[in-house]
Formats: sequence, structure tokens, C-alpha cells
Amino acid sequence: MDFNGFSKEDFDVFLIDGLEPRMEALKNTVRPKLEALGSIFAPALSATTGEEMFAHVAKHARRTIHPPKDTWVAFANNPRGYKMLPHFQIGLWETHLFIWFAVIYEAPQKNDIGARFAKKASKIYKDIPADYVWSLDHTKPETLSHKDLKKNDLLSMFDRLQAIKKAELLCGYTINRDEVIHLDAEGLLTKIDDVFQTVTPLYQLAQNIK
Repeated sequence: MDFNGFSKEDFDVFLIDGLEPRMEALKNTVRPKLEALGSIFAPALSATTGEEMFAHVAKHARRTIHPPKDTWVAFANNPRGYKMLPHFQIGLWETHLFIWFAVIYEAPQKNDIGARFAKKASKIYKDIPADYVWSLDHTKPETLSHKDLKKNDLLSMFDRLQAIKKAELLCGYTINRDEVIHLDAEGLLTKIDDVFQTVTPLYQLAQNIK
């Protein structure tokens, strides 16, 4: 399946009023592109992580009233689901594209992951590029810039992952919608691959692979 990049129309889907009209537009415009990205990056991430990875395109099936404000394809080492596992994501808000390594609140092993991250806090702080970002809630578009954080801020985030039931932790990169629209497909694919390579050590640490 070919991937031809994202357009203004893809981002503007999130401006459409009403659940059914927005879902229809998502299915017709954005979802095929997410499926294409899934077919590209599931094998790429399998090679990078050393685990077989499966693509999961968001269906938003449980929504009955509120239309989705973002959408994504996630990658995990289980064909049945990803929310309970450390995983990777590519997706869109109306304002930007995101590329994440993610541990969200459904993951039962968050306590162990937070503890492993805390032990490696100095290395994580040094290895994550300055222009990368963190998130503590995958349902909100706001992020924390790595360059604005101290090592103790990371430690607090890792402690929070252990202590709070609904805590989450995501690390990756965002690209403003206007930049995404003007990027050709090859440039965007290269950037996504670069981000996934950079955050894979977090995934491997979360999985206790190394």
C-alpha cells in the first residue's frame, strides 16, 4: 500500500462537526494512510526491536457522542491489542502529527517500567534529543519539551508512572501540521523511522530486553 503523505484535508477532518460526519471523513481520508503507515512500519519496527510487531489502526468504535479529536496507528508485539503494552504510535491532532513511544494507563506493568526508567534516568536524559517531547496524557495534545526539562523532572515523571494508577508516559516527536503538509512522503517516512530508532531503547528498557 502506497503512502503519499498527509494533506490539509487530513488535518481538517477534526474540524468537522458531529460524530458520524467526522467518522465518515476519518474512514475515507485518514484511515487508509494510517493503514499504509502500518504496513510500512510494522516490519520496520519488528527489525528494530527484535520482536514481531503488529499494526493497530484506531477505530474509535466505543464513541457514541463525542467525535474523536485525534487518530492514530499503534504498533505492539501482540496481534490482538496494544493498550496494555509498551507500544509505538503515529497519529494526528488537528494541529500536528505525533510519533510516540507510549506506556498508557491500561499497562499493568507500569510500576516495573517506571522503576527501570528511574534507574536509567541519567542515560535517558542524555540520549533523548533536545527537540523531542514528552507527554503525561495521550488524550491531550499538550507536550513537554525535553530541552526544558531537568533530570529531576524525568525522575518525577518516572516516579509518577509507578505511583499513580492513571499515570502515562509518552516520548517522541511532533511536527506542526503546516510542515507535515509540505513534507513529501519520503521525507516524512524518513523522519518517522528516525524517531522510532531514537525511542526504541525506551521500548527495549520497558520490555526489559536490555
